[in-house]
Amino acid sequence: MSNGFDTIIYTKQENVAQIKLNRPDVLNSHNMQMRDDLYAVLEACKDDPDVKSIVLTGEGERAFCTGADLAEFGTAPSRIIARQVRWERDLWGLLHNLNKPIIAGLHGYVLGSGMEMALLCDIRIASEDASFGMPEAGLGMIPVAGGTQIIPRTVGIPRTLALLFNGDRIGSREALAIGLVHKVVQKDLVLKETLCLAKELSGLNPNLTAAIKNNIRMSYDLPVMEGLDLEPTVATNALIASK
Repeated sequence: MSNGFDTIIYTKQENVAQIKLNRPDVLNSHNMQMRDDLYAVLEACKDDPDVKSIVLTGEGERAFCTGADLAEFGTAPSRIIARQVRWERDLWGLLHNLNKPIIAGLHGYVLGSGMEMALLCDIRIASEDASFGMPEAGLGMIPVAGGTQIIPRTVGIPRTLALLFNGDRIGSREALAIGLVHKVVQKDLVLKETLCLAKELSGLNPNLTAAIKNNIRMSYDLPVMEGLDLEPTVATNALIASK
């Protein structure tokens, strides 16, 4: 099954939805239209009971996503508008809160909010040529897609500060070593690996995978015993929903 969007390619095969960022001429940088398209397709995936897992990749040979399109967001008024849209139509919150497994297949440049987008996914598989970085500070900006929250939760505060302050670029092997990605494969195997994993995860009980994600989100900042107290309620709700 395929649906047409201006800036993404969306397909669905059996229980796996595949979303491909499709602005390769500008290294898949996201503009307002892409944000609207992504929001629409993620809402559809959230509400579609046939979708059990989601794959997110980028079209073209050079990049997964290089962040916001500065031709559209780079001037002061556009930044203000972008932040207003951020709250009115919270794409990043939707991606973070989606209760279905999301696997990102990453290659080439994974920069700025492109890296933040990848970190909002549950599992990240990167090609050997992938390059990660957060250049916002050097451009006089701060991260706009939750980087100050999701990056330290993934790699810790010292590495986050180095990434954000210095604009450090790291390769896929270093990204794997610090936990930024989960697996590194040859570039021509990224899509195959992500789809295989997505198909495997789509075979799990969707209510239980949702319960696992919910419990982690709800208890991440709680003391361990308080988090454990939440598990029976979350698990019970999941079992009831599965009947």
